[in-house]
Amino acid sequence: MRPEDVRRLARLGIAASVQPIHLTDDIPLCDASIGSRCRFAYPFRDMLDAGVTLAFGSDAPVASPNPLWGIHAAVTRQERGGAPEGGWYPAQRLTPLEAVWGFTMGPALGSGREATLGSITPGKLADLVVLDRDILAIDPSEIQKAQATMTIVGGEVVYEG
Repeated sequence: MRPEDVRRLARLGIAASVQPIHLTDDIPLCDASIGSRCRFAYPFRDMLDAGVTLAFGSDAPVASPNPLWGIHAAVTRQERGGAPEGGWYPAQRLTPLEAVWGFTMGPALGSGREATLGSITPGKLADLVVLDRDILAIDPSEIQKAQATMTIVGGEVVYEG
């Protein structure tokens, strides 16, 4: 995505529905096929800074439905094994909070359902997971290892582990 395309998305108010987990899968292919132009691939930081709504997803069943793997990819820009060191085009990394927002409020805004979804706010559906660790406070490389201990849908506990 060229920089002028990022600015155009922002100017037109278009949400970018993207799957961060694909970035890690695409590193070898991009590097081999388009070389230095890879710097324009998955420009999450540029899009967010330009005001583009990032609506993250998993692209299941093509990729794992585990959003923690996608959050890890957006934050570290590394494969789950830690390569490449320092992250692939690390200037495009997001913070853990920004990546979580991309998986919660981003899709709610992108689908026009922000009044009922996307945040833990009075009057919303109360769809959420409780994790075994605070992914906003741990080393970003550990995000992928977090596990759900409880899932709540519509205010009802549907999983407890």
